[in-house]
Amino acid sequence: MNAQDNNMQQERLLQEEVIDLRQYWRIVDRFKWRIAALAVAVAMLTAMVVFSMTPRYQATATLMIEAEQPKALSIEEVYGLDSSRKEYFLTQFEILKSRTIAEQVVARLNLTEHPLFDPDQKEPSFKEKVKGWLPFLASNEIVSEEEARQRKLESVTDAVSANLTISPVRNTQLVKITFESESPQLAAEIANTVAAVFIDSHLEAKLDMTQQATSWLNDRLEDLRVKLETSEAQLQAFQESQGLVDVAGVQGLAAQELNEITTQLIDARRDLKQAESIHALVQSRGTDIDALASLPEVLNHSVIANIKQAETEASRKVSELARRYGPKHPKMIAARDELESVQDKLRSEVRQLISGIQNDYQTAQADVRALERELAQAKGEYQQISRKETRYNELKREVEVNRQLYNAFLTRFKETSETSGFEAANARLMDPAVSPREPAKPKKKLIVALALVVSAMFGVMLAFLIEALNDGIRNPDDVENKLRQRMIGMLPWVKHDKDERLSLATFFDSSHHQFAEAVRTLRTSLVLSHLETPAKVISVTSSVPGEGKTTVAENLGFALAQMEKVLLIDADMRRPSVGKDFGLPVYHPGLSNLIAGSSTLGECIHHDEKSGLDVMPAGAVPPNPQEMLSSPRFTKALQVLMDKYDRVILDTAPAQVVSDALIVSRVADSMLYVVKADSTRQKMVTNGIGRLLQVGAKVDGVVLNQLDTSNKATYYGDYYGYDGEYGSYSATAKPQVAKPTAKASEKDLEVA
Repeated sequence: MNAQDNNMQQERLLQEEVIDLRQYWRIVDRFKWRIAALAVAVAMLTAMVVFSMTPRYQATATLMIEAEQPKALSIEEVYGLDSSRKEYFLTQFEILKSRTIAEQVVARLNLTEHPLFDPDQKEPSFKEKVKGWLPFLASNEIVSEEEARQRKLESVTDAVSANLTISPVRNTQLVKITFESESPQLAAEIANTVAAVFIDSHLEAKLDMTQQATSWLNDRLEDLRVKLETSEAQLQAFQESQGLVDVAGVQGLAAQELNEITTQLIDARRDLKQAESIHALVQSRGTDIDALASLPEVLNHSVIANIKQAETEASRKVSELARRYGPKHPKMIAARDELESVQDKLRSEVRQLISGIQNDYQTAQADVRALERELAQAKGEYQQISRKETRYNELKREVEVNRQLYNAFLTRFKETSETSGFEAANARLMDPAVSPREPAKPKKKLIVALALVVSAMFGVMLAFLIEALNDGIRNPDDVENKLRQRMIGMLPWVKHDKDERLSLATFFDSSHHQFAEAVRTLRTSLVLSHLETPAKVISVTSSVPGEGKTTVAENLGFALAQMEKVLLIDADMRRPSVGKDFGLPVYHPGLSNLIAGSSTLGECIHHDEKSGLDVMPAGAVPPNPQEMLSSPRFTKALQVLMDKYDRVILDTAPAQVVSDALIVSRVADSMLYVVKADSTRQKMVTNGIGRLLQVGAKVDGVVLNQLDTSNKATYYGDYYGYDGEYGSYSATAKPQVAKPTAKASEKDLEVA
């Protein structure tokens, strides 16, 4: 059982996840006539409004904006516009849309006096009419004639701007000028005038700029001429005062002299440094001649070197003679005298050389000091010459700049003056506007068609909205999907008076064979649901009154009576209607009399000859119906009746109104829950069935009553079948059934 429940739950989830397009089509098919009526009504209303509207015409002129304009001379800088840039064209488009152009068009065509624009000549609007009807809404402001004229001009200008459309043609230099008006001639005239005003305004603007530029250049030229003359005079005066002829040559000589003195000073300092080192060595050796003679600077002197060589020769000679002769020998004496003479000469030359070194050192110092003084003087003279040159160059540059400015302005002034009489337009009219023959607005056919389509779409959306808001049970699919119950049968709606109940003869009327076949189908479903253990006591209830539970119980009794012995009991003792339907008098005894014991069974039962159905009305209305239905006598009476009849049908009170149906459910073998199609809310039906299931009622399913079958495919859905000749079976033919005994013994009704 659990596996079966899980499979059923999975099937329901799959059904919920899948979008049923047929359901949407059924909704549209159900409301199709309402949708069509709404669409047709809206289309007709739209057509009435559209055909009453004043036609409006559109005229278009094509203007070409020049990117490269012809010029006599190159003076485009005067105007400050670069026609090669994208912003140039965007600027021209905005100028075409500007209020200035619109005002010039109004003035040129005198549109303030035109009947289509003049507020005084136009028919007053509804708002103005209301102000006229209600004086307190009118404005009491007093304006002057000039202000009134200005307001009128602004109003007409606004109207022209509102109806003017500027549309650039993509990737071209063309622009479409479109004007919309009630007059085709006026539309073409205004479109062409806008183009002409744009061209003229550009020419006027260029002429004004040229004149302004010429005047400004003339003033600036005079100022620049005075500045140039002043700067030249200052340069000449400076040259004369400083005695400058060739500043560059003088500065070159000074620089050359400065370089030579610098070179000499470098050499003198090098000599001084060398003399200073030799002098320092001489000072360190003191007066020792031998030590002074050993100095490299002394030894390297040519005279000293010669004397040293002579001394060496004399010493060698003395040494050789000493090996031959004695000290007294004249040759030895002569050799020693020669050696001493050479040595004396060496000492004399060394002293003289040392004295020369000191003199050279002092001379080098004097030369360095003299050259430093001369260099400082040369630097001063050079700096002075540099300052003069700087001032000279400054004055010269000022003269050159003033001369360049003067020449540039003079050239521009000549160009502007020469081109002042030649002004080329920046645009030309390529395709003038012509008076249109057909109105552009309103597009009546298109508007009516769109209204028809949009209203139809709105109708479909409204239908879906109504369906979404309406939670009633409309078709068999709703019974299974919303109520989660089995649909055991469905009865079609039969046309009858609204304030009257459905006639009992409907089941037997051959013209309502569809209704009879639906009842028989309900009978078959009920019988097949209880093949093993037939349901002898069948209870019929609903959620609220008016859903047709009594009609279902009566017609089910007719269908079962054709095959079995059936008793129909009106167990709704609060609002009984079965006896009234069968034409029984109000005082006829019934169920309440039987339970109370005031009448016998035979007295309470009425046999209908036409249908073969036995009927037990509710009887006298008791003050306590629930206590009577809960009494043991009611149970005992049903047991007796089940022995005498094959089926006992109980028409009980609505389950959501009172609890009578809950009490009867404990003795019923089967319960049928009647739901009026597209009427009772889902929540109410669900609560009613839930109450029955809570007390253990054996609910076999739901009977969908009063189903509108005018659109069978929509409402029957998967349950739709064939009726044709199979549905024309006459309900008047019935099988022969045994008649019940009209009277029961008192013993059968004894209650323990």
